[in-house]
Amino acid sequence: MTMTDAELAGQPAAYWTGVAYEALIAYTRARQADHGFTQPQFWLLRNLSAHDLSPDGRGRTVDELRRAMRGYLRPEDDLAAEAEVLVERGWLRVGEDDGLLWITEAGEAARLDLKACAPQIRSEIHAGVDDADYVTALKVLQRMIRNTAGVAGSG
Repeated sequence: MTMTDAELAGQPAAYWTGVAYEALIAYTRARQADHGFTQPQFWLLRNLSAHDLSPDGRGRTVDELRRAMRGYLRPEDDLAAEAEVLVERGWLRVGEDDGLLWITEAGEAARLDLKACAPQIRSEIHAGVDDADYVTALKVLQRMIRNTAGVAGSG
């Protein structure tokens, strides 16, 4: 059913942002699975890499990583289980003395390979959406967040 602009203007933003969030996450995770990895695995590698999100490249516990990712983890994400998979693949290692997770050279190479998948996934999601329209949509959402006393992050 196609709605008129007037009907769309009366739609609840919270409903549509929730639908969009679920659809985009499901799509992204399915495409990542097609490439043999999960989104939480990619985040683990990113948060342990000195060449990405880790400020110092030091090892971290699963709890420290969970805290670092609290803004984007989903309730069903099991970082301990995901880390085990990465250890089995040789992409992470567990420190003998401290039990910290560390990214390996193979893990860094995998992070770069996984990162290379992102532009294609983004392109598929953005197909038919003009950059100017996308920017306008984000600005509108940021304004709504500010209007409701939220914090519009850099996302």
